[in-house]
Amino acid sequence: MNILSRLFAALFAFAALAAQASPDVPPLLSPTELQARLTQPDLRVIDIRSPKAFDKQHIRSALSAPYSSWRGPASNPGELPDLGRLTRLVQTLGLSPATHVVVTYSGEDATDFGAAARVYWTLKVLGLKQLSILNGGMEAWGEAGLPQDDMPLAVPASTYVPSFDTSLIATREELQRRLVAGAAASASGARLLDARPSPFFNGQTRHAASLVPGTLKGAVNLEYTRWFAPDSARMLPAAEVKRLADASSSAGDGDGDAVSFCNTGHWAAINWFALSELAGHKGVRMYPGSMVEWSQASGAPATMDNVPGRAGQLLVDFKLWMDRTFN
Repeated sequence: MNILSRLFAALFAFAALAAQASPDVPPLLSPTELQARLTQPDLRVIDIRSPKAFDKQHIRSALSAPYSSWRGPASNPGELPDLGRLTRLVQTLGLSPATHVVVTYSGEDATDFGAAARVYWTLKVLGLKQLSILNGGMEAWGEAGLPQDDMPLAVPASTYVPSFDTSLIATREELQRRLVAGAAASASGARLLDARPSPFFNGQTRHAASLVPGTLKGAVNLEYTRWFAPDSARMLPAAEVKRLADASSSAGDGDGDAVSFCNTGHWAAINWFALSELAGHKGVRMYPGSMVEWSQASGAPATMDNVPGRAGQLLVDFKLWMDRTFN
């Protein structure tokens, strides 16, 4: 064996050894599993609660990165922030591809999980692969009696320069080309998965920033709550999520082009996380702007299902006004 062959063999053996030594990074971590990993030098806990909640008590060594810093403007909260803003954010948090990032959140209910899933998705879009969510968030951490403190932490900024992984993103322009051309989800090969509760899907209500109630033409309703036990804020174990996903006709038969959406890419992130990260389905993407962005485009009703008539829309508007005024 010549010197060059020996060198390649040595490099291959080293790479194999490094891969074996790399710790497994599951998408979901229980509080005790996270506690056992806190001493790992490349682990970073990102707490997306409000600064007030973080300052009161948080996991030791956690950094504050409020959910609002990962979101778009009030007119379209689901909009993916520009790359420059997100680059500054991940660099300030000291993140790089070598970092194992664990996202934690309040853990008050299943909807709250969507904030963590949306941040997880955003980090993956930015090219970070070693990602986990603390299942149950800070509620579960507190229930487990694990230590917290109120001390701030400073970390060196990273020099990581991300780029968008567009394979995880569905855009309005792409979906419009399909639907305006008359290609319904089943005909185009895409499964359009509406993560919202059925009143949104059926056009009985809408998000305050949406202009039209209803759903994308050809979409099916895959409510985000199916991945949680009743009245639980913790997602079911990965094996159970995979069983539910594989058994669901709405989720499709696994691999293929699937687009998850909701109102603002919050509940949709839960479906994306369940199908892509836990069930292992390939080709699952998310439409971040979702129905708020879609409904604001001209001609939106022509590419939507379950849009009520004028009287029905006025009734939805009246109910929303009542909620804003008296609740």
